[in-house]
Amino acid sequence: MKYEVLKLENQLCFPLYAASKEVVKRYRPYLDEIGLTYTQYITMMVLWEHKTVNVKTLGSFLHLDSGTLTPLLKKLEAKGYLTRKRSDTDERKLEIRITEGGEALNERAQTIPTQLASCLNLSSEEVATLYGLLYKMLEG
Repeated sequence: MKYEVLKLENQLCFPLYAASKEVVKRYRPYLDEIGLTYTQYITMMVLWEHKTVNVKTLGSFLHLDSGTLTPLLKKLEAKGYLTRKRSDTDERKLEIRITEGGEALNERAQTIPTQLASCLNLSSEEVATLYGLLYKMLEG
């Protein structure tokens, strides 16, 4: 067939796209319990680990641009999970700092990774392999 290269089943991007959507969908019930979207959840993960980051660094961790982060951060700030403040040393940088409320949310989120793992049809070895391959792709 002349268009064999354009068949959906021959595209690496499609199963990556569909699997990504499926994983996020499986997170939804667990995240609904703590009142976060998936993107808010991964943002909070960075803050739980680092406590304070600037927007540029946060974007690097999450592979998101500032146009996506700004409304997301405003919503998390309105929920009381973080504060946004201009850096004292460089006014161009916006610092994001976790609050006590954001730290408290960490306790409620502790079970989510285990709950999600039980929903996947992959062995721990397959998860480790997939994780390694996906990060290899992200490194470019």
